[in-house]
Amino acid sequence: MQDILDALAKAFKSLLHPRMLILTLWPMLLALLFWGAVAWLFWDQWAAGLNGYAQSIGAEDKLAEWGFKWLVGWFITALLISLLLPVIYVTALAFAAIFAMPMMLNFVAERDYPELERKRGGTFIGSIWNTVVAIGAFLILWLVTLPLWLIPFGVVIVPTLLAAYLNQRLFRYDALADHASAEEYRLIRERANGRLFTLGGILGFAHYIPVLNFFTPIYIGLAFIHLCLGELRRLRAESRV
Repeated sequence: MQDILDALAKAFKSLLHPRMLILTLWPMLLALLFWGAVAWLFWDQWAAGLNGYAQSIGAEDKLAEWGFKWLVGWFITALLISLLLPVIYVTALAFAAIFAMPMMLNFVAERDYPELERKRGGTFIGSIWNTVVAIGAFLILWLVTLPLWLIPFGVVIVPTLLAAYLNQRLFRYDALADHASAEEYRLIRERANGRLFTLGGILGFAHYIPVLNFFTPIYIGLAFIHLCLGELRRLRAESRV
């Protein structure tokens, strides 16, 4: 647990540097602009589709009988927004993992881990593939576990576990791509899997904090860089004993 707390503290310290503060906003801004444009183009079609479904199951007629027909439009808007928010956040994480991680990694490595040799076991194509697989698996798990959100505390526990999976699956590869060999990456995945998942879960709670979650993609990346490079440093020190 101490390794995780150290990674969180070091990540916060790194985040306060002007170079990192500049990075904090743009992944979320790009995601908002992208999905804002998509929503502007397709909102009417999405709303019409949901409205048609409400009519097909008789929900609109039933609400009209009770004098609450206006609730249909409100509910459709709320549903579309609730579906867009996690998609926007996941997109921001993907932008941070693919495009911001190299800058964050160079910054942290030069300041805190200058002695680590770069064995370059990862590639840019590998990073993209890792991102695609991580997000694809996350979306499948998100759909499959939707019924569990209805159980007591499920609306908190299930998204946090999903965030734990996504965070560690998305960022561990990029955190080690430059410095670890393929074999070292495999060993770290095996020996630190629990710590990686725990860190991902702790950072998953940040998704629920308004305003702060706007900055979390970069902070999450920094935390995984510190945890993974620290683990790599220990692995190499043990191999020399």
